[in-house]
Amino acid sequence: MSRSRSTPEVVDAVVVGAGHHGLVAAATLADAGWDVAVLEAREHVGGAVWSVDRDGWVLDEFSACHPLAAASPVLTELGLADHGLRWCRSDTVLTHVGSPHDQRGAVIHRTPEETAAALAEEHPADGQAWLDLVAQWGQLRGPLLDTLLTRWPPVAPGARLAAAVGARDLARFARFLLLPVTRMGEELFEGERGRALLAGNAMHVDIPADAAGSGVFGWLLAMLAQDVGFPSPEGGSRVLAQALASRAEVAGASISTNDAVTAITVRGGRADVVHTAGGRSLRARRAVIADTSASALYDGLLTDLTLPRRFRDELDRFVWDLPTVKLNYRLRQTVPWTARSARDSAVVHVGADVDGLARWSTDLSTGQQPPQPFALVGQMSTIDPSRSPDGTEAMWLYTHLPRDVVDDGSADELVQRSEVMLDAFAPGWRDLVIDRWTQRPSDLESADANLVGGAVGGGTSQLHQQLLFRPVTGLGGPRTPVENLYLGSAAIHPGGGVHGACGYLAARAALGDHGWWGRPRRRLGLAALHRLYGAPGE
Repeated sequence: MSRSRSTPEVVDAVVVGAGHHGLVAAATLADAGWDVAVLEAREHVGGAVWSVDRDGWVLDEFSACHPLAAASPVLTELGLADHGLRWCRSDTVLTHVGSPHDQRGAVIHRTPEETAAALAEEHPADGQAWLDLVAQWGQLRGPLLDTLLTRWPPVAPGARLAAAVGARDLARFARFLLLPVTRMGEELFEGERGRALLAGNAMHVDIPADAAGSGVFGWLLAMLAQDVGFPSPEGGSRVLAQALASRAEVAGASISTNDAVTAITVRGGRADVVHTAGGRSLRARRAVIADTSASALYDGLLTDLTLPRRFRDELDRFVWDLPTVKLNYRLRQTVPWTARSARDSAVVHVGADVDGLARWSTDLSTGQQPPQPFALVGQMSTIDPSRSPDGTEAMWLYTHLPRDVVDDGSADELVQRSEVMLDAFAPGWRDLVIDRWTQRPSDLESADANLVGGAVGGGTSQLHQQLLFRPVTGLGGPRTPVENLYLGSAAIHPGGGVHGACGYLAARAALGDHGWWGRPRRRLGLAALHRLYGAPGE
């Protein structure tokens, strides 16, 4: 039974939002013995990790392939296999097809040796270049993922990463991480196929192909593809969310759905009571963790708090990532790609070669609708045959509108251009369509309020909004200017992707702040933030 606002329930921590980050935070706090309540506005958990049923077909509503999740030390430590999670993989991981006349494509196979042999067919040196990259990845994988995903600030794992790189190569590695993906490809590979594999993977984020920092994402995702593939949970992405919810509940957390949070009361400079649309009030003795966008937290839930002007100004300059348009198809047969390797690939990058990707990303950054889209295509029945009847294909395609262009008319035009592009790369595919479910930016945001304007990454991945600049300068991690209030979503480091790190980092911060050294450390941190921006007023 719901209690009135005058008699709040009392728990150690309230987690606002049961997206995958919120569920990770809840499990982590509950493992430490905290009494945790999770409040979710939708009718189910998962946020942007969910699936829907359509007449016996399973279609992923948002994210679908999860290489970061499969590799994440945060998620691995939770033991989700014990809660029903099983990963499915295709025979071929990825094919990039830049031209409809290319009948082979650039391919990441299941083993590095197969991938290297295919690259060597174009240029003999490129096979060894790929094997060298894979060897480097094997050396750096553990400390790199720990640095990205398990600590903020990442001092100790960063030191281990530096040691793994070696003092002689540290400056070179730093330069490597800052390269534009176009330049990285030119330095690593002689032929176009290796370059295309890096560039296509870099386009999973919104950094232009010729901009600093795009290379590291292309390298990271290409190496993850070779390492763990582009897997998806057996039975749909929702199985990952359900496994996380089960894990949190077994640890002792309570989860309430259809229970939208409307406000967080701040008293004496600390987060105090969380209020819901249904009339519940929950007092958080130790922490409130918001698995929400930065704007939803600061502009929506903290309406009674006056933010300092400088902080407000920086929030107003927060940059969202590119608007997404996602198309979901039910097909009578698998896609008849002209590039044969694409037919059994988990993911197909299609529509542009490396030069075309540079033009496409520049158009998007400058507000121009590209004449031919570049798209990422997922073939989910190829990965997991349980998604649809035998011989059919549950396929999605997603691509982007220009930055800040989110109207339905522009989205519908992009849908038409995307389908025309597919005509050239898979002639006859339209004859296989049973139906199409279109998700415009407005549809994505209405389904999940965190996907503002169809931005699925929680904010741009460009360098000016990463690390300590995310979501505003001086934060980076989960702490906020309000005591006991933590942001645990893709709005903080390390940003977008299904990896659980943002919720985990928020939970670690809350636990640390209530340890023996936590209170003075937290006060020092708040004092530093207040010197930078001024103290918020109630």
